[in-house]
Amino acid sequence: MMPLSRRLLLQSLLATAAVPALAQQPPAAQPAPTGPVDPAPFRFEDVVRRARELQAVAYEAAAAQLPPPLNGLSFDDYRDIRFRPERALLSSSGSPFRMQLFHLGFLYQRPVTVNVIRDGVPTPVPYQRELFDYGRNAIERPLPVNLGFAGFRLHYPLNSPKVFDELIAFLGASYFRFLGRDQKYGLSARGLAINVEGGDGEEFPAFREFWIDMPKPNSDQATIYALLDSPSVTGAYRFVIYPSQRTTIDVTATLFPRRRMENVGLAPLTSMYFEGENDHKRVDEFRPELHDSDGLLMHSGAGEWIWRPISNPDKKTVSSFSDNNPRGFGLMQRDRTFENYQDLEAFYHQRPGYWVEPVGQWGEGRVELVELPTPDETHDNIVAYWEPNRPYEAGQETTISYRLRSIGSTDEMHPGAKAVNTFHTPARNSGSSAPSDPTRRRFMIDFAGGDLEFYLRDPSQVEVVPSISQGQITHTFIVPNPHTKGFRAAIDVKLEPGQSTDLRAFLKAGNRTLTETWTYPWTAG
Repeated sequence: MMPLSRRLLLQSLLATAAVPALAQQPPAAQPAPTGPVDPAPFRFEDVVRRARELQAVAYEAAAAQLPPPLNGLSFDDYRDIRFRPERALLSSSGSPFRMQLFHLGFLYQRPVTVNVIRDGVPTPVPYQRELFDYGRNAIERPLPVNLGFAGFRLHYPLNSPKVFDELIAFLGASYFRFLGRDQKYGLSARGLAINVEGGDGEEFPAFREFWIDMPKPNSDQATIYALLDSPSVTGAYRFVIYPSQRTTIDVTATLFPRRRMENVGLAPLTSMYFEGENDHKRVDEFRPELHDSDGLLMHSGAGEWIWRPISNPDKKTVSSFSDNNPRGFGLMQRDRTFENYQDLEAFYHQRPGYWVEPVGQWGEGRVELVELPTPDETHDNIVAYWEPNRPYEAGQETTISYRLRSIGSTDEMHPGAKAVNTFHTPARNSGSSAPSDPTRRRFMIDFAGGDLEFYLRDPSQVEVVPSISQGQITHTFIVPNPHTKGFRAAIDVKLEPGQSTDLRAFLKAGNRTLTETWTYPWTAG
C-alpha cells in the first residue's frame, strides 16, 4: 500500500498549482523546439525503445537531494506553492486543454521530466521560477533550469464550456486520478502494482518521464506517454484521454521485467474504506459513512456479474476471484445519497468509481482485492487489480491494453438488479428474548433495480439462492422492500468461532436470474 497519508496526497493535489476550476486564460507562450529537428515524429514506439534500453541497465534507486529550501518544506509550505494559471501550457495550438505543473518538495523528492510534443518534436519543459507563486516561501537563490517537476495535471471544460476544470493529474510514483462530469477526487489508479500482498514489502514503480502530445484545435482527446521504472521492471505507457460525463482513458503498456515477477498487479486501483452500513466502527462521528468506494464490481469471462461489498477489516484480508479473460472489474462508489455521508467538505457521494475493461485476451488469472485495517479516513487501505497466473520472466516483453472509465452511477452497468445495501446482525429466534447464539449471524441484502419492481406484484415468484464455502445456512427468507422497489433477502449462517467462510447469493424467478451475485467473507468472532 502507499506509504503516504492519502489526505496529504489529495490535499497536495488540490492545493498546489492554483484552484481546481480555472476561468479561461489568454494563451501563454509555449517552449519552442531547439536544435536540429528529426524528420521522424515522436511516437509511442520511441517510448517502448527507451523502456527496452532502460531495462538493460541497473535501476538507479537514489535521487539527488533537492536544493535548499525545497529539501525542507513542510506540508503547509508546499501547499503554498501554486502554479500560475495564466502560464498554463498547451493553449497556443487553440486546443481546449491546459497543462499545469506540480513543484518539487515535501513528499515529492524525485524529479520527473515533462515534455511537450509539437509537430512531432518533443521538447522538455524547462523549470522557470515565473511559473509558480511561492506564497510565503522565500526562494532567495535561483533554482536550476533542469530542476524538473513533481508531476502535472490537465484541465478541460468538463463541467462548463467556459471553465477549465481539472481533468487528470499524475503525481507520486505511478499514481494518477481523473474525473468525469460532476465528480470529485477520491480513489486513484496506478500504472502497475508489484508484490502488494507479498511478504517482502510492496514495490512502487514510478513514472520518470512524460510526453504530452500537443492537442489539435477543438480536439476532444489528449495523448500522454510515460516511461515507468522500478527495481523489477521498466515500461512504456500510452494514455489516450477522452473527457466526458464518464471520462475514458485507453491505456496501452509494454513492460520489460528486469527480474522474475510473480506478484504483478495489472490496472491497479487504490481507494479508502473506513466505515459503512455493513461495517460500523462506532466512532464518535456525526457522519454515518466514510469511504471513497463501497464495493468491488466484477464482470467475469463467463458473463456473471459479481458484487463484493468492501470493509475495514481487523487484519489484512486478501480475496481472490479466479477467472479466464475477465470482461471488467472496478472499485465503485454505489451509494450516491448525500444523507448517508453528511459531508459538505469531502463530498463522498460524488466520488467516482473506476472501471477496467480489458482489451484483448488477458488469459487466466484472478482479480485480487486487498483490504487493510485503518484507524481513520486519511489512509488508502483498499487495492484491487488483475494478477495473471503466469509469472513475468526477466526480459519477457509483455504488452497489455485496457479501457479505464470514471463511473458515477452503476445503475446502467448491467441490466440485472444490484445489491444496494448489506447489513448483518446476530441471528435471533423470532419472538425470543434469549441471548443470541454467537455462532449464528444474519446477513441481509437489499436488491433493487433491474426487473424487480415487476415482481413486487407477485413476490412469491422470487426466491433467494444462497451458497456458503464453510459452515451451515440455517434459514433464509425474502420480503418485498417498497422503499427500494426491490427485495430484501436474509440468510442465517452458523459458523464456529474463528472459522471463515464466503457467502454468495442472488435472486431468481423460475429459471431466470434477476440480480448480480452478491458475495461476502465472514469470520466468526
